[in-house]
Amino acid sequence: MSKRDYYDILGVTKGASADEIKKAYRKLAIKYHPDKNPDDKAAEEKFKEAAEAYEVLSNPEKKQRYDQFGHAGAQGGFGGGYSGGGMNMEDIFSQFGDIFGGGGGSPFESFFGGGGQSSRGGRRVQRGTNLRIKVKLTLEEIANGVEKKIKVNKQVVCSTCDGTGAKDKNSFQTCKTCGGSGAVRRVTNTILGQMQTTSTCPTCNGEGTTISAKCGTCYGEGVTRGEETISINIPAGVSEGMQLSMSGKGNAAPRGGVPGDLIILVEEIPHESLKREGINVIYDLHVSFVDATLGASIEVPTIDGKARIKLDPGTQGGKILRLKGKGIPEVNSYHKGDQLVQVNIWTPKILNNEERELLEKLKDSPNFKPSPGKNEKSFFDRMKEYFE
Repeated sequence: MSKRDYYDILGVTKGASADEIKKAYRKLAIKYHPDKNPDDKAAEEKFKEAAEAYEVLSNPEKKQRYDQFGHAGAQGGFGGGYSGGGMNMEDIFSQFGDIFGGGGGSPFESFFGGGGQSSRGGRRVQRGTNLRIKVKLTLEEIANGVEKKIKVNKQVVCSTCDGTGAKDKNSFQTCKTCGGSGAVRRVTNTILGQMQTTSTCPTCNGEGTTISAKCGTCYGEGVTRGEETISINIPAGVSEGMQLSMSGKGNAAPRGGVPGDLIILVEEIPHESLKREGINVIYDLHVSFVDATLGASIEVPTIDGKARIKLDPGTQGGKILRLKGKGIPEVNSYHKGDQLVQVNIWTPKILNNEERELLEKLKDSPNFKPSPGKNEKSFFDRMKEYFE
């Protein structure tokens, strides 16, 4: 089943401002929040759907990729292993708790002063930072797609304490400030009456517990510096500067939080003989004027190997020949570009006496004189005509 348009989900136009997008999401999040719709699977799916839409449209980079490539580019949804759908409730509350106010739990607690805790216990879940890496790809890898195994130096979960940050399980204590809820409430008297606000507990930073004895390896952080080998599936058709995203493959978060994302920036390695122009590739073919005059069968390089093309007798310099389907595929599409072969006439600089005498005999022949008044079009004019 195809996904709904993110703008339609939030009920905003493509030109909506960041504030309008945030307000639209907040309205839907409150309407379909699990606390308001207990055991309602349909409401839960709408809640997740709205969060996914907001996660993309509230991020300028992801929004730009979504506007350009649709769902394929929004969150790196270019192929297996990437995010883009399937956000869980943990992700939503950890990323967008500030939308609801308070400590990131139920909005109804902070709005109406309810005494119950949210489905997550009101505890704040920390999120790891995103990582950015560059991946260099050859033209062949771009055309066919490739799996890359990359060693990434990053924050990983501490193996000594399994990410808890504590020396042992007896080192955890319920926070005395918030009583384990992870949030503190304050009641303020105003001219309109009493108003209750909720904020993250300053003692435990919203975790609900404190540690009496910290892990000797990570010193209570739950993460250490390490290395991980990550398998990255690069889809066919990516281009220079494109960014892909792998959810949860960034830095690990302190004390069991949600890991960040891995952002992959694509770099193209120039090909020795082919030049990329969008989804097409261009090859400059240099032939002798003898082959151009008499015609010839010539082998040219392509992304997939070699191909043989036929030069008709009398081929003029600058002519463009097309090898259909020998270009780059569009991302997540069956459509492929072409290879364009531009014919260039190569003129020898050194001649022996016999060669010179032959040319002198042909010089005055009318067939070796250019037709007057016929100006050759430039390569760019021919390229324009080709695409039109």
